[in-house]
Amino acid sequence: MTASFALVTGCQMAHVTALAAARHRVLGAVGHDVERDGVAGAPRIRVLAGEERHVTVDRALRLLGLGTGSIELVAADNRGAMRADALADALSAGDDRPTIVIAQVGNVNGGAIDPVEQVCAAAHAAGAWVHIDGAFGLWAAASPSRRHLVRGVEVADSWATDAHKWLNVPFDCGIAFVRDREAHRAALSVTAAYLVQDADGPREPMDWTPEFSRRARGLAVYATLRALGRDGVAELVDRLCRCAERLAQGLGDAGFHVLQHELNQVLIARENDHLTDATLAAVQADGTCYPSGTTWRGRRCMRLSVCNWQTTPQDVDRSIQAIAVAAQAVR
Repeated sequence: MTASFALVTGCQMAHVTALAAARHRVLGAVGHDVERDGVAGAPRIRVLAGEERHVTVDRALRLLGLGTGSIELVAADNRGAMRADALADALSAGDDRPTIVIAQVGNVNGGAIDPVEQVCAAAHAAGAWVHIDGAFGLWAAASPSRRHLVRGVEVADSWATDAHKWLNVPFDCGIAFVRDREAHRAALSVTAAYLVQDADGPREPMDWTPEFSRRARGLAVYATLRALGRDGVAELVDRLCRCAERLAQGLGDAGFHVLQHELNQVLIARENDHLTDATLAAVQADGTCYPSGTTWRGRRCMRLSVCNWQTTPQDVDRSIQAIAVAAQAVR
């Protein structure tokens, strides 16, 4: 498969980039030139996205002029993953409007992965564009032992991910990939008389990214991938997933409610919201590890994301001990 790409400031702008290409293609299919005429007067695009999508999806739609009102929510299962049957029902119940489906590979709270293979099959049968929010979860495809979890991502139309998560490159480095190169370039390219641009010359990044000027994000990504190699990236993904599994097991044994755990994400809680928040504050003050707080399905939780390349099983054990001690201190 050949796809175009863009190195941007993060997964937020990777969504904007990929969805700009999607907007170009689905509106172009019904005869509307959005780059020339804008969204005013354009056919209304319907966006089908899961109930537990990341908030950057909503902001991307706002920035592109589609608005959050374009979203039609698709029910999620008890893990937070989009239900394939609910998507099929939504697609069949819709009209002939241009449609974009946004699937998620890695729920921000518990790491849940949408059934991408089924999502893509249903969406493409309905003539919809499929975009994948794979901020961290898309990297599971680099691991031979875990790529089955994201089976089907390869047949989507666009993808967004971050390099500053699992690859640990300097912050603000997202990557957008678009299968339809022509749509990608048409949505973002620009020219001016003073610029030196040659359609047959070297690739010009400004034709593929929202920024006119940018830093050399590709250098850090290239250096990291060259240093790690294919096997090194797979080892990194596998090791951090194993560390998350160890963390979930240890915290469960320590009496915490492990609400969700997939890939490198672990979501835990105590008996009530007060104890959860008090334990979180004590753990953060201790400094051994630094979970974040979140609310999932109306319940206060502690969210642990294992993504630092230096993390070892020994670090996990120290973290389990620190969290358990904090819990005992706030009973």
